[in-house]
Amino acid sequence: MIRLPFSIDINAPKEKVWYSLWDDENYESWVSAFCEGSYAISDWNQGSKIYFLDQNGSGMNSKIAINKPFETMLFHHLGELKEYTELPETEITKAWSGAEERYDLKENNGITTVLVTIDLVEKYLDYFNDAFPKALEKLKTIAESKPKTITVKTTLDTSLEDVWSKFTQPEHIINWNFASNDWHCPKAENHLEIGKNFTFTMASKDGEMNFDFVGTYQEIIPMKKLVYQIADGRKVTVKFDVMDNQIILTENFEPENIHSVELQRSGWQSILDNFKKYTEQ
Repeated sequence: MIRLPFSIDINAPKEKVWYSLWDDENYESWVSAFCEGSYAISDWNQGSKIYFLDQNGSGMNSKIAINKPFETMLFHHLGELKEYTELPETEITKAWSGAEERYDLKENNGITTVLVTIDLVEKYLDYFNDAFPKALEKLKTIAESKPKTITVKTTLDTSLEDVWSKFTQPEHIINWNFASNDWHCPKAENHLEIGKNFTFTMASKDGEMNFDFVGTYQEIIPMKKLVYQIADGRKVTVKFDVMDNQIILTENFEPENIHSVELQRSGWQSILDNFKKYTEQ
Protein backbone atom coordinates (compact mmCIF):
# COMPACT_ATOMS: atom_id res chain seq x y z
CA MET A 1 0.00 0.00 0.00
CA ILE A 2 1.31 3.44 -0.99
CA ARG A 3 0.16 6.72 0.61
CA LEU A 4 -0.12 9.68 -1.74
CA PRO A 5 -0.68 13.36 -0.87
CA PHE A 6 -2.53 15.88 -3.03
CA SER A 7 -3.37 19.50 -2.28
CA ILE A 8 -4.94 22.60 -3.78
CA ASP A 9 -5.55 26.19 -2.67
CA ILE A 10 -9.08 27.51 -3.17
CA ASN A 11 -10.23 31.12 -2.97
CA ALA A 12 -13.22 30.42 -0.74
CA PRO A 13 -13.93 29.99 2.99
CA LYS A 14 -13.61 26.47 4.36
CA GLU A 15 -17.36 26.16 4.96
CA LYS A 16 -18.07 26.70 1.26
CA VAL A 17 -15.28 24.31 0.27
CA TRP A 18 -16.66 21.68 2.66
CA TYR A 19 -20.09 21.75 1.04
CA SER A 20 -18.45 21.82 -2.39
CA LEU A 21 -16.81 18.54 -1.45
CA TRP A 22 -19.76 16.70 0.08
CA ASP A 23 -23.10 18.13 -1.10
CA ASP A 24 -24.48 15.47 -3.43
CA GLU A 25 -24.38 17.19 -6.82
CA ASN A 26 -21.07 18.91 -6.04
CA TYR A 27 -19.52 15.60 -5.04
CA GLU A 28 -20.79 13.90 -8.19
CA SER A 29 -19.33 16.72 -10.28
CA TRP A 30 -15.74 16.64 -8.99
CA VAL A 31 -15.47 12.84 -8.72
CA SER A 32 -16.53 12.56 -12.37
CA ALA A 33 -12.80 13.09 -13.01
CA PHE A 34 -12.33 9.49 -11.84
CA CYS A 35 -15.44 7.91 -13.38
CA GLU A 36 -18.36 9.65 -15.06
CA GLY A 37 -21.59 8.99 -13.18
CA SER A 38 -19.93 8.18 -9.84
CA TYR A 39 -21.89 8.95 -6.68
CA ALA A 40 -22.14 8.06 -2.99
CA ILE A 41 -24.90 6.78 -0.71
CA SER A 42 -24.60 7.71 2.97
CA ASP A 43 -26.04 9.93 5.66
CA TRP A 44 -22.48 11.32 5.96
CA ASN A 45 -22.47 11.00 9.76
CA GLN A 46 -19.36 9.96 11.64
CA GLY A 47 -19.39 6.20 12.18
CA SER A 48 -21.81 5.57 9.31
CA LYS A 49 -21.33 3.34 6.31
CA ILE A 50 -20.82 4.87 2.88
CA TYR A 51 -21.06 3.30 -0.56
CA PHE A 52 -18.90 4.79 -3.34
CA LEU A 53 -20.59 3.68 -6.56
CA ASP A 54 -20.49 3.85 -10.32
CA GLN A 55 -23.57 3.83 -12.54
CA ASN A 56 -23.71 0.02 -12.43
CA GLY A 57 -23.70 -0.20 -8.63
CA SER A 58 -20.09 -1.33 -8.34
CA GLY A 59 -17.53 0.32 -6.09
CA MET A 60 -16.27 0.45 -2.52
CA ASN A 61 -17.92 -0.21 0.81
CA SER A 62 -16.40 2.12 3.39
CA LYS A 63 -16.88 3.71 6.81
CA ILE A 64 -16.79 7.38 7.80
CA ALA A 65 -14.20 7.24 10.57
CA ILE A 66 -14.06 11.03 11.13
CA ASN A 67 -16.49 13.74 10.10
CA LYS A 68 -15.41 16.98 11.75
CA PRO A 69 -17.36 19.60 9.81
CA PHE A 70 -15.28 22.16 7.90
CA GLU A 71 -12.03 20.49 9.04
CA THR A 72 -11.59 16.74 8.46
CA MET A 73 -13.26 13.85 6.66
CA LEU A 74 -11.67 10.39 6.92
CA PHE A 75 -12.86 7.24 5.17
CA HIS A 76 -11.77 3.70 5.99
CA HIS A 77 -12.26 1.45 2.97
CA LEU A 78 -13.62 -1.97 3.92
CA GLY A 79 -14.48 -3.95 0.82
CA GLU A 80 -15.89 -4.19 -2.67
CA LEU A 81 -19.43 -3.69 -4.02
CA LYS A 82 -21.07 -5.22 -7.07
CA GLU A 83 -24.66 -4.48 -8.12
CA TYR A 84 -25.13 -2.57 -4.85
CA THR A 85 -24.17 -5.65 -2.81
CA GLU A 86 -21.22 -6.07 -0.45
CA LEU A 87 -19.00 -8.87 -1.73
CA PRO A 88 -17.28 -11.55 0.35
CA GLU A 89 -13.61 -11.03 0.97
CA THR A 90 -11.44 -11.56 -2.11
CA GLU A 91 -7.82 -10.87 -2.95
CA ILE A 92 -8.90 -7.47 -4.27
CA THR A 93 -10.77 -6.54 -1.10
CA LYS A 94 -7.90 -7.80 1.03
CA ALA A 95 -5.57 -5.48 -0.87
CA TRP A 96 -7.84 -2.46 -0.24
CA SER A 97 -9.09 -3.33 3.25
CA GLY A 98 -7.95 -0.77 5.82
CA ALA A 99 -6.96 1.80 3.21
CA GLU A 100 -7.61 5.38 4.28
CA GLU A 101 -8.76 8.44 2.35
CA ARG A 102 -8.46 11.68 4.31
CA TYR A 103 -9.43 15.30 3.58
CA ASP A 104 -8.16 18.17 5.74
CA LEU A 105 -9.19 21.81 5.28
CA LYS A 106 -7.14 24.76 6.53
CA GLU A 107 -8.20 28.39 5.93
CA ASN A 108 -5.90 31.40 5.99
CA ASN A 109 -7.07 34.89 4.97
CA GLY A 110 -9.98 33.52 2.97
CA ILE A 111 -7.89 30.92 1.12
CA THR A 112 -8.66 27.29 1.97
CA THR A 113 -6.04 24.61 1.43
CA VAL A 114 -7.44 21.14 0.83
CA LEU A 115 -4.95 18.41 1.69
CA VAL A 116 -5.87 14.89 0.59
CA THR A 117 -3.97 11.75 1.59
CA ILE A 118 -4.99 8.41 0.11
CA ASP A 119 -3.75 4.84 0.42
CA LEU A 120 -3.41 3.06 -2.92
CA VAL A 121 -2.61 -0.35 -4.29
CA GLU A 122 0.53 0.18 -6.36
CA LYS A 123 -0.98 -0.71 -9.73
CA TYR A 124 -3.35 2.29 -9.46
CA LEU A 125 -0.58 4.78 -8.72
CA ASP A 126 -0.32 6.27 -12.22
CA TYR A 127 -4.09 6.50 -12.60
CA PHE A 128 -4.60 8.48 -9.39
CA ASN A 129 -1.55 10.68 -10.01
CA ASP A 130 -3.24 11.71 -13.23
CA ALA A 131 -6.89 11.85 -12.10
CA PHE A 132 -6.72 13.38 -8.63
CA PRO A 133 -5.26 16.77 -9.67
CA LYS A 134 -8.03 17.00 -12.30
CA ALA A 135 -10.64 16.23 -9.65
CA LEU A 136 -9.27 18.93 -7.34
CA GLU A 137 -9.35 21.47 -10.18
CA LYS A 138 -13.04 20.63 -10.64
CA LEU A 139 -13.53 21.11 -6.89
CA LYS A 140 -11.80 24.50 -7.06
CA THR A 141 -14.13 25.64 -9.86
CA ILE A 142 -17.19 24.53 -7.87
CA ALA A 143 -16.07 26.19 -4.64
CA GLU A 144 -15.13 29.47 -6.29
CA SER A 145 -18.50 29.71 -8.08
CA LYS A 146 -22.01 30.51 -6.91
CA PRO A 147 -23.65 27.41 -5.36
CA LYS A 148 -25.83 25.55 -7.85
CA THR A 149 -27.54 23.24 -5.37
CA ILE A 150 -27.78 22.64 -1.62
CA THR A 151 -28.10 19.19 -0.03
CA VAL A 152 -29.94 18.27 3.18
CA LYS A 153 -30.44 14.75 4.57
CA THR A 154 -32.03 12.71 7.31
CA THR A 155 -31.94 9.01 8.24
CA LEU A 156 -35.09 7.19 9.30
CA ASP A 157 -35.56 3.98 11.27
CA THR A 158 -38.73 2.77 9.57
CA SER A 159 -39.86 1.13 6.35
CA LEU A 160 -39.47 2.66 2.91
CA GLU A 161 -43.24 2.34 2.40
CA ASP A 162 -43.87 4.33 5.58
CA VAL A 163 -41.41 7.07 4.60
CA TRP A 164 -42.90 7.39 1.11
CA SER A 165 -46.46 7.57 2.45
CA LYS A 166 -45.72 10.18 5.09
CA PHE A 167 -43.66 12.27 2.69
CA THR A 168 -46.29 12.35 -0.07
CA GLN A 169 -49.76 12.06 1.53
CA PRO A 170 -51.47 15.37 2.49
CA GLU A 171 -52.87 14.01 5.77
CA HIS A 172 -49.28 13.45 6.89
CA ILE A 173 -47.63 16.49 5.23
CA ILE A 174 -49.62 18.93 7.37
CA ASN A 175 -48.04 17.42 10.50
CA TRP A 176 -44.37 18.01 9.66
CA ASN A 177 -43.97 20.53 6.83
CA PHE A 178 -42.69 23.57 8.75
CA ALA A 179 -39.27 24.73 9.94
CA SER A 180 -40.07 25.99 13.46
CA ASN A 181 -42.71 25.57 16.14
CA ASP A 182 -44.18 29.03 15.52
CA TRP A 183 -45.18 27.97 11.99
CA HIS A 184 -47.49 25.24 10.72
CA CYS A 185 -48.88 23.76 7.52
CA PRO A 186 -52.66 24.11 7.79
CA LYS A 187 -53.42 22.79 4.29
CA ALA A 188 -51.76 20.45 1.79
CA GLU A 189 -52.80 19.26 -1.66
CA ASN A 190 -50.64 16.80 -3.58
CA HIS A 191 -51.41 15.39 -7.03
CA LEU A 192 -48.65 12.81 -7.36
CA GLU A 193 -48.44 12.60 -11.15
CA ILE A 194 -45.93 13.93 -13.66
CA GLY A 195 -47.08 17.35 -14.84
CA LYS A 196 -49.42 17.78 -11.86
CA ASN A 197 -48.97 20.20 -8.95
CA PHE A 198 -48.74 20.20 -5.20
CA THR A 199 -49.67 23.16 -2.98
CA PHE A 200 -48.59 23.37 0.67
CA THR A 201 -49.83 26.33 2.70
CA MET A 202 -47.16 27.60 5.11
CA ALA A 203 -48.35 29.98 7.85
CA SER A 204 -47.21 31.54 11.10
CA LYS A 205 -49.33 30.42 14.02
CA ASP A 206 -50.02 34.04 15.01
CA GLY A 207 -51.77 34.53 11.66
CA GLU A 208 -49.54 37.38 10.50
CA MET A 209 -47.79 35.58 7.61
CA ASN A 210 -48.65 32.84 5.13
CA PHE A 211 -47.72 31.71 1.64
CA ASP A 212 -48.31 28.76 -0.69
CA PHE A 213 -45.37 26.54 -1.62
CA VAL A 214 -46.23 25.26 -5.09
CA GLY A 215 -44.41 22.80 -7.33
CA THR A 216 -44.91 20.74 -10.49
CA TYR A 217 -43.69 17.15 -10.73
CA GLN A 218 -41.20 16.41 -13.50
CA GLU A 219 -40.16 12.87 -12.52
CA ILE A 220 -41.65 10.28 -10.16
CA ILE A 221 -40.10 6.89 -9.37
CA PRO A 222 -42.22 5.49 -6.54
CA MET A 223 -40.29 4.99 -3.28
CA LYS A 224 -37.07 6.00 -5.05
CA LYS A 225 -37.07 9.54 -6.47
CA LEU A 226 -39.10 12.73 -6.92
CA VAL A 227 -38.12 15.68 -9.11
CA TYR A 228 -40.21 18.84 -9.12
CA GLN A 229 -39.97 22.47 -10.15
CA ILE A 230 -41.00 25.16 -7.68
CA ALA A 231 -43.25 27.93 -8.97
CA ASP A 232 -40.24 30.31 -9.12
CA GLY A 233 -38.45 27.93 -11.53
CA ARG A 234 -36.04 26.23 -9.14
CA LYS A 235 -35.54 22.47 -9.30
CA VAL A 236 -35.70 20.07 -6.34
CA THR A 237 -34.67 16.40 -6.35
CA VAL A 238 -35.70 14.08 -3.51
CA LYS A 239 -34.03 10.66 -3.18
CA PHE A 240 -35.03 7.67 -1.04
CA ASP A 241 -32.12 5.27 -0.46
CA VAL A 242 -32.02 2.12 1.68
CA MET A 243 -28.92 1.10 3.61
CA ASP A 244 -28.72 -1.39 6.49
CA ASN A 245 -32.50 -1.33 7.06
CA GLN A 246 -32.52 2.47 7.33
CA ILE A 247 -33.90 5.01 4.88
CA ILE A 248 -31.65 7.88 3.83
CA LEU A 249 -33.84 10.75 2.61
CA THR A 250 -31.97 13.38 0.61
CA GLU A 251 -33.17 16.68 -0.84
CA ASN A 252 -31.10 18.62 -3.38
CA PHE A 253 -32.48 22.06 -4.17
CA GLU A 254 -31.43 25.11 -6.13
CA PRO A 255 -31.01 28.13 -3.82
CA GLU A 256 -32.91 31.38 -4.23
CA ASN A 257 -31.24 34.80 -4.22
CA ILE A 258 -32.99 36.49 -1.29
CA HIS A 259 -31.78 34.62 1.77
CA SER A 260 -28.27 33.40 2.57
CA VAL A 261 -27.23 29.88 1.59
CA GLU A 262 -26.70 29.11 5.29
CA LEU A 263 -30.24 30.20 6.20
CA GLN A 264 -31.76 28.19 3.35
CA ARG A 265 -29.79 25.08 4.29
CA SER A 266 -30.84 25.45 7.92
CA GLY A 267 -34.52 25.96 7.05
CA TRP A 268 -34.80 22.97 4.73
CA GLN A 269 -32.87 20.81 7.20
CA SER A 270 -35.22 21.83 10.01
CA ILE A 271 -38.20 20.66 7.96
CA LEU A 272 -36.50 17.31 7.34
CA ASP A 273 -35.76 17.05 11.06
CA ASN A 274 -39.49 17.60 11.71
CA PHE A 275 -40.28 14.89 9.18
CA LYS A 276 -37.98 12.46 10.98
CA LYS A 277 -39.55 13.28 14.34
CA TYR A 278 -43.08 12.81 13.00
CA THR A 279 -42.28 9.63 11.08
CA GLU A 280 -40.49 7.88 13.93
CA GLN A 281 -42.88 8.81 16.72
